Amino acid sequence: MADTPETPERRRGPEPPDLAEKGGMRNGVQQRSNDRLFMQLLVFGNCHDARPLAHALETSGITGVLYEDVNDPQGVALLTLTQNPNEYLDRVRPLLNVEPFASLDQKHEYTMMGRTYSLGYEPDLQETLLRRPTRTVLNRDWRWAVWYPLRRSGRFANLPEQEQRVILAEHGTIGMSFGAADYAHDIRLACHGLDAHDNDFVVGLIGPELFPLSAIVQTMRKTQQTSLYLERLGPFFVGRAVYQSPM
Repeated sequence: MADTPETPERRRGPEPPDLAEKGGMRNGVQQRSNDRLFMQLLVFGNCHDARPLAHALETSGITGVLYEDVNDPQGVALLTLTQNPNEYLDRVRPLLNVEPFASLDQKHEYTMMGRTYSLGYEPDLQETLLRRPTRTVLNRDWRWAVWYPLRRSGRFANLPEQEQRVILAEHGTIGMSFGAADYAHDIRLACHGLDAHDNDFVVGLIGPELFPLSAIVQTMRKTQQTSLYLERLGPFFVGRAVYQSPM
């Protein structure tokens, strides 16, 4: 029978995947969103004065953070965040191809890029995907940061879903305890297919002091996920913000 205006066209082939982020139930309906926040960290050397870079970032109108590298006296890092990944080519790329950024030496081994994601039971999905990550990196009381990528082993993906949740909850409990004390606040980004070294996630640890950021990494070493199911961790970028865009 031929399709008519009253007869919807039948789909051929498999159903397309549902790519929406999903949260917990609200008013009896599961939360759904196609909003995500992308973040990119680029690390550079050969910077003798970070002030012109901070001024250039501020006047560009790009939302971001400029860090000084604690382990390199001429090192800096630029963190940018946006819901629209086209901005990395349309706005961030032009900024980096003119002075004062153009004369810097990029450290490609530290490049990180990822996107916010949900686990499926968040009570406020938009808070998880957009608002909280933005507040965390732009909070001017939290200037210290540790950023690093990680790759899970294939063994984790083969575990039953309930066992995965138990393992992840162990990490979550540690993170919440450090956050409640204002010691450390975490950013977790998925980077599947976005990372040159085939990592799975990017983690940012943000806080008012450096020591607690090291302490939370030390505490996480003892968890099942880190001790049994991580294939690779790092390299670590450690820095302190010299400029953060206004919220």
